[in-house]
Amino acid sequence: MKKYATNPYLPSWEYIPDAEPYVFGNRVYVYGSHDYYNGHVFCLGDYVCWSAPSGKPTHWRYEGVIYSKTQDPLNRDGKMCLYAPDLTVGSDGRFYLYYVLDHVSIVSVAVCDTPAGKYQFLGYVHYPDGTRLGERPGDEPQFDPGVITENGRTYLYTGFCGRGDTSRTGAMVTVLEEDMLTIKEAPTFIVPGCEHSAGTEFEGHAFFEAPSIRRRGDTYYFIYSSEVMHELCYATSDSPTGKFHYGGVIVSNCDLHIDSYKPAELPAAYGANNHGSIVEINGKWYIFYHRHTNGTWYSRQGCAEEIHFNLDGTIPQVEMTSCGLNNGPLPGKGEYPTYLACNLFTDTPSIYIGGDRFPKIMQDGRDGDKNAGYIANITDSATAGFKYFDCKNVQEITLSVRGYANGTFEIKTQMDGEVLASIPVKYSNVWEDYTEKLPLPDGVHAIYITYRGPGNASLRAFTLN
Repeated sequence: MKKYATNPYLPSWEYIPDAEPYVFGNRVYVYGSHDYYNGHVFCLGDYVCWSAPSGKPTHWRYEGVIYSKTQDPLNRDGKMCLYAPDLTVGSDGRFYLYYVLDHVSIVSVAVCDTPAGKYQFLGYVHYPDGTRLGERPGDEPQFDPGVITENGRTYLYTGFCGRGDTSRTGAMVTVLEEDMLTIKEAPTFIVPGCEHSAGTEFEGHAFFEAPSIRRRGDTYYFIYSSEVMHELCYATSDSPTGKFHYGGVIVSNCDLHIDSYKPAELPAAYGANNHGSIVEINGKWYIFYHRHTNGTWYSRQGCAEEIHFNLDGTIPQVEMTSCGLNNGPLPGKGEYPTYLACNLFTDTPSIYIGGDRFPKIMQDGRDGDKNAGYIANITDSATAGFKYFDCKNVQEITLSVRGYANGTFEIKTQMDGEVLASIPVKYSNVWEDYTEKLPLPDGVHAIYITYRGPGNASLRAFTLN
């Protein structure tokens, strides 16, 4: 088959969450933190970069390690993790990478002459007297830097506000000098955290973490993860330093609030924290975000969806799909791996990831092994949804299944729709193919696959013929 863009957009064995996408020249570059498959905490890896032709975001290229955790003078022993970074181009044309190590509350900066080269440690963001940002009396701890540079000034957005911590006020912006390190204007707060949002327009969707900033025309879009964690929200202003006004939810990694194919408050995937941003690629805008795999918070993968702006600049929330950057449905013919599932749930709804209680996307082997992902821990009522496919003359479906299960897979095109095919499966410790008739009417359809019966199965792929 011709290669199409899908979600996740990187190989199924790569785990790059917290994406900050940018277009430089004719390529899209994605910068993020680096999880491991089956990792025990967030962000265990060094920073790596992936890029793709902006006109063909199907052919992603691994650019290699661009910055190692031990390059920071505070982390020569490598005991601290590199948390979510962001990048900006200075007035000198060089590329500046801003990041925070875990266990410290200051902002580090690295620099490179090219977008995906070897970055070198530059220094720490500091006040004119040399005191590092986050260490002056009255400073709030720094976290998750987001940056934009305009007219010789760099605007640095940071913050983390957990529930119950009244000492954290909200998201803040700090203005830097042209040297990219020295503070020109001390931090000011632009969006409140949940402990300080009562009675404001942000109540219920207050700032949690993951600040990111983009400009579209004369409007600045501040993208952030809200207090419920699974959603990326936005606020807008006509100035990079505020005042920002709440805009809405752009995407939720459990599809909460989406009512196009289900009740709005019914989750259709297992969510958790979220982090990402928006970018314009070839005249179209996208939101990059991440999903959770392996039944944990610590093996996250990047996804993307096309977004649209209303005439007033607002952004309607988009649903999670399997086709992402494809700009339309996938062909309704051929084999598709099940790690493309955008919906995953059972008859017991859960907004948040739930370990071995629920089905999960995983892989064989260890982190770094280039083994395709699949869905495991499939028990009675477990459902995987894939959206969307442009189906023409589809007559049958084949499932590739293994595991100790002796039940039936049901095929539908709607979550609550008619069962169009039932496929009995048997115990097997190797992948076995099962085929049944599936005469679909021509058109664009979702594919929902539900298991009914005893045991525990894994689903590797399905084929539409």
